[in-house]
Amino acid sequence: MTPPKDETRHTQRHAVKAAVVRGVGDGFAVEELGIAEPIGREVLVEIRASGLCHSDLHFANLDFGIPFPAVLGHELAGIVLAVGSEVRDFTPGQHVAGSLVQFCGHCRACLGGETFRCRAGMELMRGPEQAPRLTDAAGEPVLPMFGTAAFAERALVHEHQLVAIPDEIPFPQACVLGCATVTGAGAAINAAKVRPGESAAVIGVGGIGLNILSGARLSGAEIIIAIDLSDEKLALATRFGATHTVNSSTTDPVAAVREITGGGADHAFEAIGLAVTTTQALRMTRVGGQVLLIGLHRPGTTTEIAMLEDVITPQRTLTGVFMGSTNIKRDIPIYAKLYLQGRLNLDDLISREISVHEIDDAYEQLAAGQIARSVITSW
Repeated sequence: MTPPKDETRHTQRHAVKAAVVRGVGDGFAVEELGIAEPIGREVLVEIRASGLCHSDLHFANLDFGIPFPAVLGHELAGIVLAVGSEVRDFTPGQHVAGSLVQFCGHCRACLGGETFRCRAGMELMRGPEQAPRLTDAAGEPVLPMFGTAAFAERALVHEHQLVAIPDEIPFPQACVLGCATVTGAGAAINAAKVRPGESAAVIGVGGIGLNILSGARLSGAEIIIAIDLSDEKLALATRFGATHTVNSSTTDPVAAVREITGGGADHAFEAIGLAVTTTQALRMTRVGGQVLLIGLHRPGTTTEIAMLEDVITPQRTLTGVFMGSTNIKRDIPIYAKLYLQGRLNLDDLISREISVHEIDDAYEQLAAGQIARSVITSW
């Protein structure tokens, strides 16, 4: 099929600053790229805030098979500048938040409301017959990772990956809605379906883990246990709903959780992505309890599980969770309202506001466990 006239390879391009990764482990280098005008259902967003999620660091430093060069970043908030000819839901001037959840809208999963399970999300990207969204100084294509490429001044994003947000929400707080909040709070609310009076244990209280705590609190959990190696993070966790804290560098977290809950947690959330903490999550869960894996494991990671002792006899459920089982069009507006009502803590997630030139340093601080979230707010 011949693409519409505005979708050919001959499109006008504008210059933007972006943090580009040229290869695995090469770090983030600020370059001037060309960005195309929006076509079809694309929305051009002026990015006012972009959060540094740990997943972006994984994709920059580990070989997941993605082609480079690439612009990463998927937590974004900003203002709509222009829209493609087929856009239905957005107009210039609107405030929006974005997410890496790409969904086609017409497959079985999407029609069932489970957009997070869509496997046809690449339909949202441009085809080979169309001009690339991003090009470098030599005119070569640059991959807009996750369809968002949020480590840049502007981004071209399909309207399915954007949600309108109230103007009252500050952009730094709004940007974390699209990943940290939907992934964390969604894991507790959508995936685990935590009920009032139940108990939850969260291993790893970075940006995702803190939001799991928030989701468990919003769901009415009676006992909410935060587990981490950092006393500073554990102190912060109490502001997100933790009723108990355990420093696993000095205390056996499995024994501690079983003692606090009187036999094991109803729900254990692993938010780091390590084999050892996966096993811990299993063993701190009660008979008939649920273990939810949220942390991004390295490619090829395996975990040895004693199936009879850890799973079958105690009747535990082990579930992988992607993006908090989130339908962003439904859930982000809910979380935005909860924030404005003072019921969802986003303010304490923002540890630093940085420039695009400080990404590598900010990720070093994140890896050292010093901060919850850095947010790019200047270019």
